[in-house]
Amino acid sequence: MSHSPERNSNAKPPLEKSSKLYQQQQQQQHEEALKHVISKMQLLHSAVSSSPSPSSPLSESDLSLPPLDPPAPDSTSLLSDELLLSIFSKLPLSQYSHNSLVCKRWLYLHGRLLQSLKILDWGFLDSGRVSDRFPNLTDIDLVHACIRSPRNSGILVTRKTVSLHLDSLFTPNDGGFIEEGDVLKSSVIDQGLGLIANWYPNLRRLVAIGASESGLRSVAEECQTLQELELHCCGDMALKGILQCRNLQIVKLIGCFGGFYGSVVSDIGLTILAQGCTRLVKLELCGCEGSYDGIKAIGQCCQMLEDLTLCDHRMEGGWLAALSYCMNLKTLKLKSCKNIDLCPGPDEHLGCCPTIEELHLQQCQVRDKQGMKALFSVCEAVRDVVFQDCWGLADDVFSIATICRRVKLISLEGCSLLTTAGLESVVLSWKELQRLRVVSCNNVKDVEVTPALASLFSILKELKWRPDSKSLLTSSLAGTGVGMKGGRFFKRLKP
Repeated sequence: MSHSPERNSNAKPPLEKSSKLYQQQQQQQHEEALKHVISKMQLLHSAVSSSPSPSSPLSESDLSLPPLDPPAPDSTSLLSDELLLSIFSKLPLSQYSHNSLVCKRWLYLHGRLLQSLKILDWGFLDSGRVSDRFPNLTDIDLVHACIRSPRNSGILVTRKTVSLHLDSLFTPNDGGFIEEGDVLKSSVIDQGLGLIANWYPNLRRLVAIGASESGLRSVAEECQTLQELELHCCGDMALKGILQCRNLQIVKLIGCFGGFYGSVVSDIGLTILAQGCTRLVKLELCGCEGSYDGIKAIGQCCQMLEDLTLCDHRMEGGWLAALSYCMNLKTLKLKSCKNIDLCPGPDEHLGCCPTIEELHLQQCQVRDKQGMKALFSVCEAVRDVVFQDCWGLADDVFSIATICRRVKLISLEGCSLLTTAGLESVVLSWKELQRLRVVSCNNVKDVEVTPALASLFSILKELKWRPDSKSLLTSSLAGTGVGMKGGRFFKRLKP
C-alpha cells in the first residue's frame, strides 16, 4: 500500500486551524474569569464599606477598582452665615459647644455667636487668640486667668464666687490661700485690659482683679457702653481709672476677701466712685472699709441708686445715718456682717429712707440691740423683711421690728432662738401683713400656736409654715411605724 504526497500535505492545515480556535477560546475564558473576579471584588468592597466590622487587608488587585462615589454634599453650605447664626441663636446654650465640633465653619460661627467668656489662661488673651476665636464678646471675666494655680490639682477651695486649685504641698499662712506672687503684676494686667479695650469697644460687663488706674482708664476711654464692673483686690487710687465710665450702672467692689486676698477700699475710694459713676443703680461693697462720709457721698452723687448691698463690711460707727441721703434706695442687703453699726448715734440724727421697700439680712450677727434699733429706724417704711440664718435673733431683738408699721412680708429661716410667743407679739402688731414664711426655726412650735395667731393665718395671702423640722418629720412619718425603736421590723421573742 503506497502513500501519495498530496494527501499528507493536506492533513496539516486543519491542525493549525484547531490550535488557533483553542487559543481564542482560552482567551475568552480568561477575560470572563477576570470580569467575574472584578465584579466579585466590587461587591465585596461595597459590603465591607457599609459594614461596621473590620475588614481584611486589601490586596494589589484592589488598586484596579474604580473610585468610590463622592460623599453627599453639605446642605448647610447653601445657607449664609447670617442665617445659620440666626438658627444657632435659637438653640439653648448647652448645645453651643456640641455644635462647634461639627465642622470648621460651625466652629467659626460659634465663636461669633458667643458673647460671654470666662478666661482661664492668660496666654489665651496675651497671644491674641481670644479676639480671633471670639470677636463679639460683651462679657469678660479675667479673675481666674490672673491667679497662678495648679490647674491639674484635685484640691479645690471655693468661697462664694471665687474658686482656687491648691497644690498638695501648700502650707497656709497669714495671707490666706493666695500669696502676693500668685497674682499677676498690675502692669501685666493693665496690658491685657488695654488689649480688651481695643478688641471689644462694645464691652458691657468686665470682671477684673489687681488692676491699676491706667488699665481701668483704657477700658473707660474705649468701652463707652460698659454698664457692669466687678473689681477684685483693688485699692482706692485704682478707682480713679473709672471716672470716665459715665454709663456704669452696676458696680461690685471686693476689697478684703477673707482667706483669699486683701486690699483697702475706704471713704476715698467711695468718694471717687460716687463722683465718676453718677448713674449707678446697684452697688455691692464686699470687705470694704468706710464711714458716714463715704456712704453720704454715694447717696448725694448717685441719686439713681436703688440697690445697696454690704457684705462683711468694715464700716465705722455711724454709717447708718448716711443712708438717709439715698433718696431712691429701694433694697438694702446685709450679708455676713459681724455687726450692724457699733455706734449709730442718737435717734434724732438717723433719718430714714422714704422709698425703702426690702430689707435682707443674711448670715449676720444681730445680737446688738442698739444697732438693730438704728437699722429698723432708718428702714421704718420697709415693706419686706427677710432674715436668713442670722445669729442672735432672740425675742427681745425681734421685738424691735415693731418700729416698722408697714410690713407686708416677713420671712424667717434658720432663726433658732426665736420662739412662738416672740413671733406672735410682732406679727400681730403688723396690720398690713399679707405673707408669712417661717422655716427651720426650731423654737417655734406648732402646739404653741394661739387662736389669735391661727386666725391671722387664715387671712394671709401666703403662708409657708415649716418651723420645726423635727416635728415636721415626726408628723410626716405618723402611722408608718418608722422611728418606733425597731417596732416595725423586729418582734420580741417570748420566753
